[in-house]
Amino acid sequence: MISPSSSPAASRAAAVRPSAAYRTALAIGVAAIMSTAGLTFAQAPASDPVIAKVDDVEIHQSDLALAEEDIGREMPATDEAGKRDYLVNFLTDVILIARAGEAQKIPDRPDFKQRLAFARNKVLMDTVLGEQTKAAMTEPALRKIYEDATKQMGGQPEVHARHILFRVSDPNDKAASKTAEDKVKATIARIKKGEDFVTLANTLTEDPSGKQNGGDLGYFTRDQMVPEFSEVAFRLDKGQVSDPIKTQFGWHVLKVEDKRTREPPPFEQVRDQIENFASRKAQVDYVTKLRADAKIERLDKPAAAPAK
Repeated sequence: MISPSSSPAASRAAAVRPSAAYRTALAIGVAAIMSTAGLTFAQAPASDPVIAKVDDVEIHQSDLALAEEDIGREMPATDEAGKRDYLVNFLTDVILIARAGEAQKIPDRPDFKQRLAFARNKVLMDTVLGEQTKAAMTEPALRKIYEDATKQMGGQPEVHARHILFRVSDPNDKAASKTAEDKVKATIARIKKGEDFVTLANTLTEDPSGKQNGGDLGYFTRDQMVPEFSEVAFRLDKGQVSDPIKTQFGWHVLKVEDKRTREPPPFEQVRDQIENFASRKAQVDYVTKLRADAKIERLDKPAAAPAK
């Protein structure tokens, strides 16, 4: 799949998370304001049970979910009961430390207000981009991406071949090239007399991986091999052995094991890749449109010269 070009906002939302200390500091700031107003962490629905109380502040099930999402991989591996205890303890600390910060008048400081404004904007950004992703995740849209991609990759011929290679380190070394050519000619003569290609490859080839698998190259398309090699491989029929082939690597002999038309992978096999592509594209397209409609000025750089 081809990834769309990235943008600062879309890239940050998709791949970058602030440090745990920074996230916790922001959570403390938000909690301090909420506790001052006599609120719980969120206005939870009646179906959202209260799990714990810290003085007059309620911790709801939904608060645990938010904390778990924030902590992510930094949460110690444990069972469900241990995880719940860890989250309740974490949120308890947030509330208590936030109240201490409130008593110290931290919310009145300019740096705190700046961080809080940044946190609010980032949550808004994440929410909006998340909604763009959700809107792009319809089954018809994902199927359309798959169909467009498979049209480009489907129908390509592939060859399954084996080869035996005699290396030439310096292409300008005529003596070494002649020696390798003589070796490959002698090998072809042995194959024509009935010796097994796989056995000879395991014994003779100077391709390290080929010594382990009888020179097996698997299936490949025309553009996956150097032109001199591909031209011969795709011209021969199944079961045929080539004449000597010279490439930048040295001298080869190849045997065509099979030919087929490449089939695209099933949709479900690549669904994760398609969803990731759809998400990224939806976010990038959205941010690109917002940027196009906005007046963005860089005051730390000289103005660009007008186009002639």
